[in-house]
Amino acid sequence: MHGLGNDFVVLDARAQPLTLDPGAIRRLSDRHTGIGCDQLIVVEAARSPLSDVWMSIYNADGSEVSACGNASRCVAWLLMKESGRPAAVIETRAGLLDAESRGDSLVAVDMGPARLDWREIPVAEAVDTLHMGLTVGPLADPVGVSMGNPHAVFFVDDTEAVDLAAWGPVLENHPFFPERANIEVAEVLSRERIRMRVWERGSGITRACGTGACATLVAAARRGLTGRRAEVLLDGGTLSIEWQGDDHVLMTGPVAQSFSGIVSPSLLA
Repeated sequence: MHGLGNDFVVLDARAQPLTLDPGAIRRLSDRHTGIGCDQLIVVEAARSPLSDVWMSIYNADGSEVSACGNASRCVAWLLMKESGRPAAVIETRAGLLDAESRGDSLVAVDMGPARLDWREIPVAEAVDTLHMGLTVGPLADPVGVSMGNPHAVFFVDDTEAVDLAAWGPVLENHPFFPERANIEVAEVLSRERIRMRVWERGSGITRACGTGACATLVAAARRGLTGRRAEVLLDGGTLSIEWQGDDHVLMTGPVAQSFSGIVSPSLLA
């Protein structure tokens, strides 16, 4: 499945538990010898009576993360299609996520509150996350936001001019980010539109990042560059983001299922 080209292998482990080591995750995620994806998703039986399923999220490098907005929308779409209901609740390491259908293949998901304290992101020292004193190459003065995972948003004059392949990995692994970070470069086009490109922690450049789009809108609103609602234009398409009055961030966008099948046991062993 994918959300705006941010693609996932979704494994259903509700009926039969599935244990994957980092090597198996890397094999499945490999685009040449496996299936290929930005993140691998395992859907398991619900752990909370308030949720429909538990969702585990793994980057292509085998590392586990707590949040993924586009994957949440994809899994919610599957659950709603299966149940016939217009809503679903997904449990992740970042908490419970409420999702609802917006018609056709559009899904909205409440990604929870944006976390803005330096300890919540986290970064290595006490800073004002609205202006974090970090400069690497042409990128400087990022805004820090956690959407259940760490983000550093750099505002630039031209996103296309930034060599994200060069500076993304340097920033992801910078000592300033003890748990690494997702790196966004954003160009404010108007009060209602932001162009954003992303280097995802553990996956590299991706065509879209849902939590990154949420973090970017929050960062722009905090800087006074936009209001609390905007369209975020990604390489793969557009997400509608709203930072609501209760500080929860609502993300709406399309999902698509590419194919389904049975995985070869050789990739899992």
